Amino acid sequence: MRFLIPAIIAFPFAGCVPDRPMPTPLPAAQVANVVPPPSPSPVPSEPVTPPIVTVRTLSGITFEGIAFDSRDLQLVVADQPDGPGSLYADAMAAARARGGVAAINAGFFTPEGAPLGLVVSSGKSSGSWNSASSLGSGVWSRKASGSATISRREKLGRNGAMSMQELIQAGPLLVEHGRAVGGLEATKSSARSVILWDGGTRWWIGVGSPCTLATLGQALASGQPAGWPVRQALNLDGGRSTDLWISDGISGGPVSRRPPWNRQVRNFLVLVAK
Repeated sequence: MRFLIPAIIAFPFAGCVPDRPMPTPLPAAQVANVVPPPSPSPVPSEPVTPPIVTVRTLSGITFEGIAFDSRDLQLVVADQPDGPGSLYADAMAAARARGGVAAINAGFFTPEGAPLGLVVSSGKSSGSWNSASSLGSGVWSRKASGSATISRREKLGRNGAMSMQELIQAGPLLVEHGRAVGGLEATKSSARSVILWDGGTRWWIGVGSPCTLATLGQALASGQPAGWPVRQALNLDGGRSTDLWISDGISGGPVSRRPPWNRQVRNFLVLVAK
């Protein structure tokens, strides 16, 4: 008799890999001492640019003035409550009286010597808010904190203007948001006094050779009198009032641009150290 030997069937063993031990948590004191990775270093701001005299000709207009950084220098209003010439004979006298390195004639005034618009000097106001004339359509202003701007009078408003530490209402605006303002007068040529701003900390005050307001606006919007794009530009009192003085302590100075036929003015913007 033949016996059949049963085959031994091998059953595979189930995996017997032991469980991995759980990581031991750090003691509370050690967790508290874990230092997070350092955050990226902030991008450094541009270095302060020293003030410098600039002279450039754009569209037939010669611009001469002083470029400066508002982190280093700032403008103040030198007003004369008793009228033109009562305190300062010219821009040089105004600058020296206020310890400034430069000065330029500023706001418009009436034949009687009163401001044609609002003026604020060291928080004290004179004149009144000009809400109608193009000669008051723009405003240069500076807060007590030191922040300065050029804006339309409608944007700042009377209440905002009265809260400023320094302010000159003038006009018209020549450049706004980097573009020449439309509708500027295009027939009368005259010497010009202007203030320019790049929208940040770079500023320029100076004079332009005789030209129309329309030509002036186009030249400032398309060119760079101070070496940087103009964001906002404001026309100051020009013509016979044009008066610019820059100290010999400024690179490119001294500068004095006050022709013999000029008249005395009501107020000045003086550039002083912060």
